[in-house]
Amino acid sequence: MRKKTFAAAALLAAASLTLTACGGGAADSDAPVTVVSEDTGQQAATVLDKPFEKPDLVLTDTKGKEYDLRERTAGKPTLIYFGYTHCPDVCPLTMNNVAVAKKQLSQAEQDKLQIVFVTTDPERDTPAALGKWLKGIDPQIVGLTGEFDTIQAGARTLGISIDPPTKDKDGKVVSTHGTQVVAFSPKSDAGYVLYGEDATVEDYTKDLPKLVKGENP
Repeated sequence: MRKKTFAAAALLAAASLTLTACGGGAADSDAPVTVVSEDTGQQAATVLDKPFEKPDLVLTDTKGKEYDLRERTAGKPTLIYFGYTHCPDVCPLTMNNVAVAKKQLSQAEQDKLQIVFVTTDPERDTPAALGKWLKGIDPQIVGLTGEFDTIQAGARTLGISIDPPTKDKDGKVVSTHGTQVVAFSPKSDAGYVLYGEDATVEDYTKDLPKLVKGENP
């Protein structure tokens, strides 16, 4: 695996690469610059020296009810991912990897862990569509949708760039977005660990027990 010792510029370069996974695009040059900690070893996790503040997002869940992200996940270990249900590859793979790893936790740990999937394609990802898609992965995952501008702004506070869905040359709608999973500590509610799209089931299985406790992986 990669050695996770990045300077700010390297992290942004990595972000620009992950952005191409579900459609072409470039990283947001105005995204927050984050300095990563010194050597964290041969592991998938990137531990951030300057953690992200949890996005102030109030969206709609799969039951059509208002969901205040900060309020509902306060004091709970939380993983947040921005993607869309029509994604052909990275989004379902990432969510399945996390869901499989979650099942290796004790029931008490599973009940504590909050996994939040925020759509980048809200026009098609209605509450019902999100609920149906997530049911096939893990019905406990929180699916959120809402106004695109609100979602885009929330993602941007985490350095994750999202472009409005567009049609490709074949007329297929694609959503271009960053593919990072951000882990928030139950101790500080800050996003202190980052995972790229190449994080595996084994990576999450190894790290989740520590993330649930708010420890460094």
